[in-house]
Amino acid sequence: MTTNTNPPASAPPPATKDSAPKDAATVALGWLHTAKFLTTAPQLHFLPALEVPEIAFVGRSNAGKSTCINTLTQQKQLAFASKRPGRTQHINLFSVGKQGVTDAVLTDLPGYGYAAVPKADKIRWQQVMANYLVTRENLKAIVLMCDPRHGLTELDEILLDVVRPRVEEGLKFLVVLTKADKLTRVEQNKALSIMKLQAGGGEVRLFSAPKRQGIDEVAMLLWQWAHPADKLPAAGPAA
Repeated sequence: MTTNTNPPASAPPPATKDSAPKDAATVALGWLHTAKFLTTAPQLHFLPALEVPEIAFVGRSNAGKSTCINTLTQQKQLAFASKRPGRTQHINLFSVGKQGVTDAVLTDLPGYGYAAVPKADKIRWQQVMANYLVTRENLKAIVLMCDPRHGLTELDEILLDVVRPRVEEGLKFLVVLTKADKLTRVEQNKALSIMKLQAGGGEVRLFSAPKRQGIDEVAMLLWQWAHPADKLPAAGPAA
């Protein structure tokens, strides 16, 4: 009898690069890419009661908040950027989660501080935002957008004072220095150092959508905050 020395036709193919574990940034960005519109609310009492972790994005009008959200989720028009800053005055929620299962929510709060908005509207929305940040039970993290060319405004500092008690109790907090590409390397480092002192123990990251700066780092932070019991895979070896 002749023995067949050829491998069986059903033998598995050799492992390839594509079969290697995905690194942490890829997992985090893939998760954020699942974001989709959930609901919008003109007032707090219209918001649905949720149990999944909620991550709120706040910032002065024209600080780059919508661009940051759209860049992180790899969707061009998920967060609406009004041509008239400060005119978008609804709280918008986006569900996030793979395979159709929501495991977190991103909240886009209205931009504040734009000069063209009537004073009465400013005051009303400052109160709505303060109430949201203080009372929203499932809120797990706050992401504050700041244009490093201007630094923290008076309204930013008021917001920091409002959330400080919750941050001290464990609420996660991140300052994203948007439009970092507008600064030189020296200016970036200076802005980063100053903001770390002002952030009250929160995280600080430089961010630029055009230069793809800080995107991976911010995405990984958000994923970890939404999944505190899980660990991201370690980054694979450089190609």
